[in-house]
Amino acid sequence: MAEIIQKDGTWTFDGDTVRVVPGSDKGVSPLRRSLGELAVPLAALVGISFEPGRKSGRLRLRLRDGADPLLQITGGKLSEGSDPYLLTVENDRGGVAGYFVDAVRTALLLEQIPADPVDRYLLPGPAVPITVSAGDGTAAFDGERIRLSWNWKTEESKTSGGPRTIALDEVAAVEWLPTSGLENGYLRFTVGRSPATTPPKYDPHAVELWGFRKDPLMALVAAAVVARMPHPYATAAPSLSSPSPASPAEAPPAAPAAPAALPGGGDHDALLRRLRELGDLRQSGVLTEEEFSTAKQAILRQL
Repeated sequence: MAEIIQKDGTWTFDGDTVRVVPGSDKGVSPLRRSLGELAVPLAALVGISFEPGRKSGRLRLRLRDGADPLLQITGGKLSEGSDPYLLTVENDRGGVAGYFVDAVRTALLLEQIPADPVDRYLLPGPAVPITVSAGDGTAAFDGERIRLSWNWKTEESKTSGGPRTIALDEVAAVEWLPTSGLENGYLRFTVGRSPATTPPKYDPHAVELWGFRKDPLMALVAAAVVARMPHPYATAAPSLSSPSPASPAEAPPAAPAAPAALPGGGDHDALLRRLRELGDLRQSGVLTEEEFSTAKQAILRQL
């Protein structure tokens, strides 16, 4: 198992899952604290990196497109402080971070995880029921209905109609946008086929955001709703997450004997290349699962 413990949080990897636990330090963002522990399956990952810095480094997980409803709805617009897949690493723990990166990368090579988008969510999204107050209103979602209610800062055109309840099956689209410069952000639910044209400030299906600390929490409500809607890539055919079946006319070559172990102390890059080759042979049917496992263990003993 690989593990790195920092004030910012704790990450562990057991070969199948990266567990991301936010830290208790006061600098940890409300979004990360509210989201809580995440179990990220290896199949959801496309990469990992460690970025050294002057005072601290950053350990970053990269997920496959479409794997996480939170990343799907925020579209790369989350601030680094609110990004649950970013861990601040103290400089004296850079070696541990490097070891963690190697462990995850080796597993990705062994399992031959593709970098393609996926057509279903591999993470469940924020738990429900969830309620967030920010900007000019409060958004609550219980898994079936969204309830929007207003505060004293809300425009009269919105408050005059009272709280708004929207059934999940009435939602055609969800938009979340953070505040940027002089432009306010918002969380908006589109009901019906026509796109919303009313500014969020006056739209009874939207909460306007002004750039305060709790604003990113509205992204959690958006992600919880999106996680229970049809996946945006689900209509693709064939499935983006599945390889194309081999033609029946193509007979696989005879399986060779399991490769012998490389000499002790073999070059690390050469060993990783060999692991990648073994994965290709298994995926194409040249190696059986047993032959692949035997050869893999022989190489892992030398890493």
